[in-house]
Amino acid sequence: MSGTSADGVDAALLLTDGVRGAACGAHLTLPYPTDFRQALLASYGQTSAPAALVRQLTDFHLQACRRLLADFDQPVALIGFHGHTLWHDPANRCTVQIGDADWLAAQLQIPVVSDFRRADVAAGGQGAPLVPIFHQALAADLPKPLAVVNIGGVANISYIPNDQPEAMIAFDTGPGNGLIDDWMQQQLGQPFDAQGALAAQGKVDEGALAQLLNHPYFAAPPPKSLDRRAFSLAPLARLSAADGAATLTALTAATIAAAVRHLPTPPSQWIVAGGGTQNRTLMTLLAQRLGDVPVCIAEAVGWSASALEAQTFAYLAARHQRGLPISFPGTTGAPQPMTGGVLSQVQ
Repeated sequence: MSGTSADGVDAALLLTDGVRGAACGAHLTLPYPTDFRQALLASYGQTSAPAALVRQLTDFHLQACRRLLADFDQPVALIGFHGHTLWHDPANRCTVQIGDADWLAAQLQIPVVSDFRRADVAAGGQGAPLVPIFHQALAADLPKPLAVVNIGGVANISYIPNDQPEAMIAFDTGPGNGLIDDWMQQQLGQPFDAQGALAAQGKVDEGALAQLLNHPYFAAPPPKSLDRRAFSLAPLARLSAADGAATLTALTAATIAAAVRHLPTPPSQWIVAGGGTQNRTLMTLLAQRLGDVPVCIAEAVGWSASALEAQTFAYLAARHQRGLPISFPGTTGAPQPMTGGVLSQVQ
């Protein structure tokens, strides 16, 4: 999995039948070099990428897979390969993920499932989030209703009221780490706000926060999804680096907490995963916004905050192999439960 933060490749091993069972194994993150990350970010908003960039991206995934499998002495049946999203515009039935799945399959001599979002978008769905069905499988024995939030470049929520896939609700809540990362790069030439340290030094600008929260996306009902470039840093133009970081961190916390208004009943528990869990200031603000409802990081329930998305696409690959749906009307707005993915066989 290469997420919208564009910070590296997450890879994970999963033993699963694509239905209920999911035994999580080893996982790793292979960070992108700075020059490649900048090239990838510069390609956002394009509907294609230079062949050299696509090959580089795929090669990083190849390296991650080889490192993960180096000490694994059992055969791997299938690889789920998300690629990297450059463009996401479901209103115009378009979503673009780059990556050469055929080449990856040939190099690893393992079948690869890729292109998970396109069928859903073509049918009128949002193509995102795709994580809820895996969240539900992991949460089979946990009290419900619960919410699982992944904070990557964009933040999304899976609302799981019971064990029925058709009952789930999911949507992107708003910016996750993406705007904070962009601000840090713009102001200080740094890729992210480590542990939320800069935000902790700043003061939230309530005027700028209100302007950001006035975006029509937040009032729109789900299902809904975001492109990473949907928001502008313009409201923060007059702020110091610290105050801007504080304001953007407050925005992420506020919009995740505000997701409750789109749910039929409040969650009894919130489970948080993704890179945003490393931002202590963000996690503190989120807990404050959610009040007395328990908020925990994924590890507290035996999951992995850093590997959850990579594990998801392994799980979705297994569901593709069995012809099972990966998205649902309540999670993406598709007209019916949708299968997805394209299989690249070993040549």
